Amino acid sequence: MSLFPTEMESERLRYERLHPDEFDAYELYEYVHAGAPGIDEITKYVTWDPHQHPKEASDWVEHCGEQFEDGAAATYALRPTEGDRADELAGFAGIHPDWDRRLAVFGAWLRKPFWGRGYSGERAARMLELAFDRLDLEVVTVAHDPANEKSRRAIEKYIERFGGQKEGRIRNDIIIDDEPRDSIRYSISRAEWERNRD
Repeated sequence: MSLFPTEMESERLRYERLHPDEFDAYELYEYVHAGAPGIDEITKYVTWDPHQHPKEASDWVEHCGEQFEDGAAATYALRPTEGDRADELAGFAGIHPDWDRRLAVFGAWLRKPFWGRGYSGERAARMLELAFDRLDLEVVTVAHDPANEKSRRAIEKYIERFGGQKEGRIRNDIIIDDEPRDSIRYSISRAEWERNRD
């Protein structure tokens, strides 16, 4: 049995592991290459750059597959299950456990056509279930660039829903465009989640 599930579902989303056995790296490249629609807005506040060549996308899929097999992390492709863009690649969600500290770091990004649909909160709820019910972790953390207002609003919404808290500003925590940047970090404990889960 794999530590992480290979597939999951929530109300409107399907989660497929990012793994070379199942995922076509060229589909990823289509949406994250330099010049792809909306890519500059997507990558403005994240720690990775648009891919310059399909091999970069292939290498990333390979890396994610290795992490999955090793139990180090899981990255999932997100696809809506309904609506005008059903089955289209909407974005990605990741969970990166630190087993010694019994916590996980969440990461996610969505393509611009999927912004403002509530997918971030839906994804967070499903990933919290994975972290606490299946992986038996105690704390989940998530962070954003202080200038990223869209992420702040989305994160604060589900942090409040599940009874979590804002931890504060972590100085020089992330690197964007080769420059250190602060991050704003939040956390949800297992006890907070259990009190507030639906």
